Amino acid sequence: MLALTSFSLAFTSFEPSKVHEERAAQIKTIEETPNVLWRAAAHPRFAHAAPGASASMNGVKGDWGAEIRQSVLEGSIKNFVPTSNAAVPDAFDSETAFPQCAKIIGEIRDQSNCGCCWAFAGAEAASDRLCISTNASMQVSLSAQDVCFCSSFNGCGGGQISTPWHYIKNKGAVTGGVYKGDYTGQPDHSFTGMCSDFSLPHCHHHGPTGDDPYPAEGAAGCPSEQSASCPSSCDASASSGHSDFSSDKISFKGKGGFDSGIETASGETKIQQMIMAGGPVETAFTVYSDFENYAGGIYHHVSGGMAGGHAVKFVGWGVDGGVKYWKVANSWNPYWGEKGYFRIMRGTNEGGIEDQVIGTSATATWGKKDALA
Repeated sequence: MLALTSFSLAFTSFEPSKVHEERAAQIKTIEETPNVLWRAAAHPRFAHAAPGASASMNGVKGDWGAEIRQSVLEGSIKNFVPTSNAAVPDAFDSETAFPQCAKIIGEIRDQSNCGCCWAFAGAEAASDRLCISTNASMQVSLSAQDVCFCSSFNGCGGGQISTPWHYIKNKGAVTGGVYKGDYTGQPDHSFTGMCSDFSLPHCHHHGPTGDDPYPAEGAAGCPSEQSASCPSSCDASASSGHSDFSSDKISFKGKGGFDSGIETASGETKIQQMIMAGGPVETAFTVYSDFENYAGGIYHHVSGGMAGGHAVKFVGWGVDGGVKYWKVANSWNPYWGEKGYFRIMRGTNEGGIEDQVIGTSATATWGKKDALA
């Protein structure tokens, strides 16, 4: 078994009688399976429920790969073509590679008890690529509130990973902080004074409680959430530079012609090259119920059925004990998993995570929406 030495892992145990019998059996299966590379635990969010309870959080609907490939055929998305012959290193982290944008790249958000992972991963990767493209002259957090609830009438009900990119290109997105009002526990990555912060409450998500101060989904303080209204004005807390909703809109454009400014890549090497060229990208994968028990290490499916599609952000990759992995930013707050991240096997297309990633082209022009018109 791979030694889990790369991260400090918090763990809270449960009395066996309080863990659902099917979940307890699943965890035992994982623990007894040879060569498992990750640690399983009965977590507060799911301990009392049978495997598969994460379905409402996994908001990617349908076949995201097929949807993107169809958009390529229609011309609204283009396939990434590397312009550099630079060798792909064994390890890469976008925060290190683009240090001027490390603060925004390292921002871990919280989608609350809402299936809008597709909007979060898109807003996060778009914020990173905006910063990198402008050499940090525009280092702001794009609003998941705007992307989730304005590009879809029911953002909590799920969507596609291409939707945020088309929405930001065509309509623009305002700036927005990670959370509304309370920044407790967000280590040095908070952006305050933005136009439209995410309005749903903090939640404890899927991992050991540790020092996480937030309640679990469905508990008091984090009820089952429905989609908020599409914002049309900035929050009262917005600073003077981000207080006008229309003028705060940020967008991008391609070079014209067949260059839409939106690109996709599939397969390990092409995805690595796309990240090296322009920064983190949005992807999705099929969540199996054993992922609900993830407590650290390099995830790979061991036990349980499908629980839905989940959108996340690729930020880099590495090798641990001879095992290749992707470093992935989740949107379940910085207390979840490995400080808000998880690692997953690389080069095996685990859960379809290497099928089709999406982001802006490295040559896309970013700016205020009005100025790009």
